[in-house]
Amino acid sequence: MFEKKNIEKELKSLEETLEKETDWNDYENINKKLKKKNYLSSFIKSLNNLEKNFLDTLELIEITEESSNPQLFLELENDLISTEKKISILYLETLMSGKADNKNALLEIHSGAGGVESQDWVEMLFRMYSRWAESKKFSLILIDQSIGEEAGLKAVTLKIEGENAYGWLKLETGVHRLVRISPFDSQSRRHTSFASVFCYPEIDNSVNINIAEKDLRIDTYRASGAGGQHVNKTDSAVRITHLPSNISVQCQNSRSQHRNKTLAMEMLKSKLYEIEIKKEEEENKKNRSEKGNISWGNQIRSYVMQPYTMVKDHRTNTEVSDVSSVLDGDIEKFLESQLTKFS
Repeated sequence: MFEKKNIEKELKSLEETLEKETDWNDYENINKKLKKKNYLSSFIKSLNNLEKNFLDTLELIEITEESSNPQLFLELENDLISTEKKISILYLETLMSGKADNKNALLEIHSGAGGVESQDWVEMLFRMYSRWAESKKFSLILIDQSIGEEAGLKAVTLKIEGENAYGWLKLETGVHRLVRISPFDSQSRRHTSFASVFCYPEIDNSVNINIAEKDLRIDTYRASGAGGQHVNKTDSAVRITHLPSNISVQCQNSRSQHRNKTLAMEMLKSKLYEIEIKKEEEENKKNRSEKGNISWGNQIRSYVMQPYTMVKDHRTNTEVSDVSSVLDGDIEKFLESQLTKFS
């Protein structure tokens, strides 16, 4: 599963390269190699510990009679289950080896047709991803939001900071569908709502994206919304449009127009970087097409609350009946299944 010998070979090669290194002034390159070395060392150490624990547990099981010591036998069985779970976590790490998988994630959620219904659905998805991020001990920063006239959100942009945040969420891009009895319908009819999710990686100093000033249109406007700590009623909001690609980003979470412009530029660079990554992935298109289409615009998951309860991912056929727990942030099962299938 892990190709342990290859990992050890890569680690040894990296260590030899660092030993022969002469230009220690190239901090960026050196730090990148050191970070990779430390990760591989930690991975091998974890794998070796799990292997040792497994063999020790197996040996104890072979010499333990279940009938004479059922409690010990049960503990050993639980140890094996625990080892399997830890190996699964390591396995998922190997699936997040893409060019940008280790970066923070920028997540945009937009309402579809349906007015207040879809806007309420956007707010529910925003809460779902926020609760998931909290469960992973990730940091969450609200970048921009457009509040609906009656309820919910027309759109929201957030940044999720944490190890492999983009790797975890990169396959969430697509259309999410909700079926429920509408709380906004006086006749209690069943409604279907749609929201689009788009995930892209936050870029850092290791990524160089050049954008010409002539390719940008920058607009400023008054921050909108109901107020509060995140939304400010000032003339500080900024919208930047990249004319060649027609990509538009906006930010209004700071009272400083300069700060909002800086954040918006970072978001624009991240979106352009994500496009470059997709172009590189086209080389593997034939292999991935056999596993299913995961492109933007396709309905990827349904959340059904009426007439039955079920959340189903249409790409992996993963489904659970507890809709409430999923909407409360328990989406790990879906993230793991899509990583396993599409990586």
